[in-house]
Amino acid sequence: MTVPHPERVDSPDAAVRPTPRPTSPWHGQAPVVAMVSLGGAIGATARYGAARLWPVETGGFPWTTFWVNVIGCAVIGVFMVVITDVWAAHRLVRPFFGTGVLGGFTTFSTYAVDIQKLVDSGHPGTGLAYLVATLCAALAAVWLAVTATRRVVVRRQR
Repeated sequence: MTVPHPERVDSPDAAVRPTPRPTSPWHGQAPVVAMVSLGGAIGATARYGAARLWPVETGGFPWTTFWVNVIGCAVIGVFMVVITDVWAAHRLVRPFFGTGVLGGFTTFSTYAVDIQKLVDSGHPGTGLAYLVATLCAALAAVWLAVTATRRVVVRRQR
């Protein structure tokens, strides 16, 4: 004996259920991860190029990493205002440019290693100055970039 199945299509009262579509890895997080990876490779390559163009002597103030971080933070400030207040960007723009390119370009891990190298090589004062200067300059760069960009946006909207 068989049990009746109310969900059968041939029954006039049965609800038709759509067949589930197979999920593609390109629907979800895979494109985001791909864009962050691609952007990160570009940003890290740019940072590496900057370090090769402007090397720093051992025990000296790490100016290249300092300016990379400050400039990167300023660009992040401008970028975030543009994509939140001005432009309805594609969902992959922020992961690609913000997290990937700028995240790969700025380098707070190298900042920490530079501080450790300065302290280990007998330059704790330079290490402390670098620690404080980078933190203050990076925060100031973001704040100034956001403030200036918002002012420009407001003036253009008038």
